[in-house]
Amino acid sequence: MAAILTQASSAASIAEPQKSSFARRIKSDPRLKKLAAYLLFQPRRARPRWWVKWLANPFVHTYGRGSLLRRVRRDLIPFNAFVLGADSIIEDYTTVANGMGGIVIGARTLVGIANVLIGPLRIGNDVIIAQNVVFSGMNHGYADVTKPIRYQQCTAAEIVVEDDVWIGANAVITAGVRIGKHAVVAGGSVVTKDVPPYSVVGGNPARILRQYSAASGNWERPPA
Repeated sequence: MAAILTQASSAASIAEPQKSSFARRIKSDPRLKKLAAYLLFQPRRARPRWWVKWLANPFVHTYGRGSLLRRVRRDLIPFNAFVLGADSIIEDYTTVANGMGGIVIGARTLVGIANVLIGPLRIGNDVIIAQNVVFSGMNHGYADVTKPIRYQQCTAAEIVVEDDVWIGANAVITAGVRIGKHAVVAGGSVVTKDVPPYSVVGGNPARILRQYSAASGNWERPPA
């Protein structure tokens, strides 16, 4: 909740609809932003009020044909995008939260059990995400030692996952990272830097383990 009160909009937009002048006015005025947060969210909780879930979000968020959300916690607000592409599935116990920025998921993408998706986040087509993966497009501020971290301003940077990526279980993807096409992130990895297309990364922090060579037609280890 503190994150939403301190910064209601993300540092980067991801294919979101053009925001109205009214929404921009709210986000630029601290008093209006605080009031909006109170009206949108339950006190001391980052969960939307019932009227947001049932009377607002269904009319502004997009669910593609054949898409499926199982038992998913939806901490969603109507002022930021949530898009789930055609034939994509979000499995049980996943949390999606767009308070800091929109979440856009392409077609035929599988989001596994118990993932955490915190925007701003854009995921492409034909992506496979295993269990317990965390995407966090936001960071808590901590520089002011006189103020609890939970009350300091948050920052946001878009995470981008390109088409045809496979991310293993228990991986963590941090704010601002781009994962290139047909890349593989090994289970348990902590990804803090961009991942090139057609590469395999693993470890904490993640590093390149193999990369596809068009010249040889093989997946090769990087030079020592």
